[in-house]
Amino acid sequence: MRNWNWNWKSPWIKASYVAAVTTLFTFVGCWAVLAHQDSAPPAASSGANDTTFAKKAAAGGIAEVKMGQLAQQKGTAASVKKFGARMAEDHSKAGDELKQAASQSNITLPTDMSAKDKATYEMLSKLSGAAFDRAYARDMVRDHEEDIAEFNKEANGGHNPAVKDFATQTLPTLQDHLKEAKEMRQNVAPGNPSATKNGAGNTGKR
Repeated sequence: MRNWNWNWKSPWIKASYVAAVTTLFTFVGCWAVLAHQDSAPPAASSGANDTTFAKKAAAGGIAEVKMGQLAQQKGTAASVKKFGARMAEDHSKAGDELKQAASQSNITLPTDMSAKDKATYEMLSKLSGAAFDRAYARDMVRDHEEDIAEFNKEANGGHNPAVKDFATQTLPTLQDHLKEAKEMRQNVAPGNPSATKNGAGNTGKR
């Protein structure tokens, strides 16, 4: 009968044993890491991103309403007054809808404009006539381009159902606002005959 008693003092046997044990523990360790990754909860930053979007959208909406009211007071072109009225109405409605979404998610929204928008508002309030019309039109185009990018990002990648739905439902309105804002900017541009035609003394809606 063959003798299977191994000589554990043999260097080769020791090396093989150590290698086998090392491989085993390495495999178990990797499996544990992978299992932890599979069962790990989503990153906490997902909810934070939704909250950040909601707060920024709320502050931006407040700014659009106040600047829209300012446009109705100081605008000279009919297109500027008309656009301002739409901003005040549409963003007031959107603000109410956002409050409902935020309430469902326990998100506390700001009640005033951001510091940046306050500075813009102050700048616009010091202008008058055609200078106001052009500055307001430029600001509305820029603001709505930025808003659409933010709302599109939330609509496609948001994690909070209520906030994501708000972004999705509001996006088409913002896109329509941008189209109208570009038309307004063109309408009040220097050298455009309609800028004079729709200036002071002509505030009727088109």
